[in-house]
Amino acid sequence: MRFAHISDLHLGKRLHEVSFLEDQSHVLNEICEILRDEKPDAVLIAGDIYDKSMPSAEAVRLFDDFLSELSADGQKVFVISGNHDSAARVAYGGRIMAKSGVYLSAPEYRGEVFSVPLEDNAGPVDIFLLPFIKPIHVSLAFKEEKIESYTDAMRVAVERMGVNPKRRSVLVAHQFVTGAVRSDSEEVSVGGLDNVDASVFEPFSYVALGHIHRPQNIGSPRIRYSGTPLKYSFSEAKDEKSITIAELDAKGAVSVRTIPLKPDHDLREIKGTYDELMKKENYAGTATDDFLHIILTNEDDVPDAMRKLKTVYPNILRLDYDNARTKSGGAVEVVPEAETKTPMELVSEFYTMQNGQPMNEAQSEYIQRLAETVWEEQA
Repeated sequence: MRFAHISDLHLGKRLHEVSFLEDQSHVLNEICEILRDEKPDAVLIAGDIYDKSMPSAEAVRLFDDFLSELSADGQKVFVISGNHDSAARVAYGGRIMAKSGVYLSAPEYRGEVFSVPLEDNAGPVDIFLLPFIKPIHVSLAFKEEKIESYTDAMRVAVERMGVNPKRRSVLVAHQFVTGAVRSDSEEVSVGGLDNVDASVFEPFSYVALGHIHRPQNIGSPRIRYSGTPLKYSFSEAKDEKSITIAELDAKGAVSVRTIPLKPDHDLREIKGTYDELMKKENYAGTATDDFLHIILTNEDDVPDAMRKLKTVYPNILRLDYDNARTKSGGAVEVVPEAETKTPMELVSEFYTMQNGQPMNEAQSEYIQRLAETVWEEQA
């Protein structure tokens, strides 16, 4: 049986106040094309569908479009909520959607994890959907159990699932398993308190994990993170994003391969002096519209560097300096555009960002009068 495993879509994600929605739409379309070629028996989506527990209407619409396209292609889809999601919102309409082959995890963990059986020539494969859990969730469901850690919680949750050892089984979960390599775009629990030991997953033939953004196996291909479909921090700049294809044989042995994803805009870091980066022979033929972290090596600060660099590299997300001053512990150059803009310009940009359209004339005049009143009172 063949599975396509993805996770951590983080729809609605913004990085340095830049929306990734268009790029997320592009990569979801790419995933749909891959799935049409691969024809998996099921698509496993392992949590963090959205970047916030209260996602924007645009993010919800994008996921709705994605699920609708998968369903129209005849795909069976299994979705769980992650730590960034509202479990209740992700689960909404689940009983209706199941009739179309889209299965959603429960709106909250109360001690029961339902499974969906799939069938191939070798027999049944049970798919278990476990939303993101914390020890308190399991403690409330099983007050007689002594639960002091995330490992305890997961152990009890798995024990209570009633996994049939004579059948192949797959778990879709969203947790941090000990040994996984993190990146900067993930939420980190202080001291690693959210660690789950991989031994608790022994009953499963394959564990499709979400939460960690770098694709990786934990110990063996049997326990795997698919990673994010896009790069969401510059610590991931050198990563290759992909979709995981996992195949179970008749005895439950698993093999894994990946299919690379090609973003509309890559997330990269480039470094050099201002003159080097602005010289056409150095940037000609490169993807200058990628999302960039530029590191200038000039010893002296370049006046208005961000604005000038954006004439060639329009999607700069971050600008830093690497020189003798910064290496000796001096302040890293910060180039906030806010310092060069009037309050009216900043309010106008914020309004447009939040509402998807600029202020009208009456609104602009009101804000201007309000600002003048505040300044008079302060004076």
